[in-house]
Amino acid sequence: MIIDSTGFDRRDRFPEILRPRTAGDAFVILFCLWWVLLGLFSVLPQVDLAVANMFFLREQCVLPVRPGQICGIFPYNDDPHMRLLREIFFQIPYVVAIALCWMLVLCWQQHGATFKTLRARDLKIALGSLLLGPVLIVNLWLKTFSGRPRPRQTDLFGGMLDFVHAGSFAGKCASNCSFISGEAAAAGWLFCLIFIIPQPARTALALPIAAVSILIPALRVAFGGHYLSDAVLGWLSSLVIFSALVALSQTTHSRRNSEN
Repeated sequence: MIIDSTGFDRRDRFPEILRPRTAGDAFVILFCLWWVLLGLFSVLPQVDLAVANMFFLREQCVLPVRPGQICGIFPYNDDPHMRLLREIFFQIPYVVAIALCWMLVLCWQQHGATFKTLRARDLKIALGSLLLGPVLIVNLWLKTFSGRPRPRQTDLFGGMLDFVHAGSFAGKCASNCSFISGEAAAAGWLFCLIFIIPQPARTALALPIAAVSILIPALRVAFGGHYLSDAVLGWLSSLVIFSALVALSQTTHSRRNSEN
């Protein structure tokens, strides 16, 4: 993947929401949208339940251990072809991240007039947003301490744990919990890279990247691995982090220019 060496100072290469002049506004809008959606999913938990139920196949319990027990499976989760597709998609963001690290190392090997400052900044923003969002905030914090059981872990979909709504930390999941989806966050990060790919590569790659970025969290919902809210909020969280780093970078760059 090629990162735009002209960085965030080329207004003609960025959608309006992520142009340098509006990066701060984009962050505020996305940040507020994230919390609004969390509030909606919290007060309307039936949305999560209805979507999960679309992919759940109820079956007769062989040996019920309690009255009213619900048994069943998420068929897509048992399909070997779907699982292979999910495994391939799971690896894509991290393969891309390795490629970006290699590109940054090559960039740092240049000196003087050949050093591409804006290219290096683009790469650092891309890698920084991956580290801060999907890795630290999502996987190491929220998924560790949120306590929300995955759909297939809850008693409504063949599991043993109680359902809790999005944003609640009252669930009994011990680790690697459902809120929010780490794979969806990584997929959202992939989507963010569209905005720093130069033309004409952007035109060719934007649609495939966007399709993969949406399909990854969709598979997690279909597999019973996450509720819709986990997938949507996980995906959107990366856009929030990415826009925040873009805005921070632009603010720092502007201050340095004014001081000089």
